[in-house]
Amino acid sequence: MTNEKDATTLGVASERATLAALRKRPRIKETLIQAFLFVCGALSILITIGIVYELGKESALFFTRKQWEQTNKAIAWDMDAGGTTVDVTTSGAALRVDDLILLNQEMMRVVSIEGTRLTVERGIDGTVSMAHSKDTPIQVATEVTLREFFGTTEWNPQIGRFGIWALVNATMMTSLIALAVALPLGLSVAIYLSEYASEKARATLKPILEVLAGVPTVVYGYFALTFMTPLLRSIIGQDIVEVYNTASAGLVMGILILPIVSSMSEDALSAVPNSLREAAYGLGATKLETALKVVVPAAFSGIAAAFLVAASRAIGETMIVAVAAGAGPNFTFNPFRAAETMTGHIVRISGGDLSYNSLDYNSLFAIGLMLFFMTLGLNVVSQQIVKRFREVYE
Repeated sequence: MTNEKDATTLGVASERATLAALRKRPRIKETLIQAFLFVCGALSILITIGIVYELGKESALFFTRKQWEQTNKAIAWDMDAGGTTVDVTTSGAALRVDDLILLNQEMMRVVSIEGTRLTVERGIDGTVSMAHSKDTPIQVATEVTLREFFGTTEWNPQIGRFGIWALVNATMMTSLIALAVALPLGLSVAIYLSEYASEKARATLKPILEVLAGVPTVVYGYFALTFMTPLLRSIIGQDIVEVYNTASAGLVMGILILPIVSSMSEDALSAVPNSLREAAYGLGATKLETALKVVVPAAFSGIAAAFLVAASRAIGETMIVAVAAGAGPNFTFNPFRAAETMTGHIVRISGGDLSYNSLDYNSLFAIGLMLFFMTLGLNVVSQQIVKRFREVYE
């Protein structure tokens, strides 16, 4: 009996020792690393929220701020501080009922119009009613509306024209030209590296190709201006191709995003299991047929993601278009004419004598918010395509 009790006691003690050894112990280093990673993730989210907040706040000011424009009209007679009617000259822009007008520092609202006589509401927005002398110029308030922003094609902040499509059109033209260059070349390079190149050739060619992504974009811009544009003008004609044009900028942008397409596509193609290739070879398919009809469809989700990431990179490119595309908004579908993109306009305007907290200043944030939603839309589409066509292999 004693031996049995001792054995039982030893068994219980051994089991307790085993449980104690298996019990989770505090690991300070892992806890600190986990906390650090959590803080990094939280900071990235907060930074994104902060960027969107600032863009939205300044863009809201752009659509609510009043801009005062000269009407080339003036009051025809002296006006005392308590009067509600004012005679104006016949020259200049026409005024309408409910227009906000500014005489010196006093804001008024036009209540009715009879010929050249205006009936006004004085002291709008807390301004002080005061006397105004003859020939005081009249300014009228204008506000940028969403209808004007999305419904017109002229962008000229100096005269109060804010049609975003002039800038969007140039951005899309350069991006489409870049994608027309990068997508077929990048996919061809990816197929070669994945299906045809030896290990030694792949280890040599892939890093060389990715060096293109490390070249400063301002260098690409001057390459487009000093090499690509003269080349296009010599081939197509100097009368057709302007010195600054979206075609040369788009072609060089295609070279810039080529490493993105080729590298990401090659990774997607290399991830396809060799069993699919061997099965195709067993059925008598050639290497080219296997690559185009088996491997590429199997890696379609990764290739599509590479295309959309490259498109986002092209839309957001700045220095190439700022140097080579043009320095003035121009709504045109001719790729051989100068036109200014959204990013190029932001660079040019922000680098000039732009007064802080003005309508022109706020317009830059409206353009930035437009760019943000364009790239966000592409990223959302990319995620949906990857989720829809993702292939899972065992």
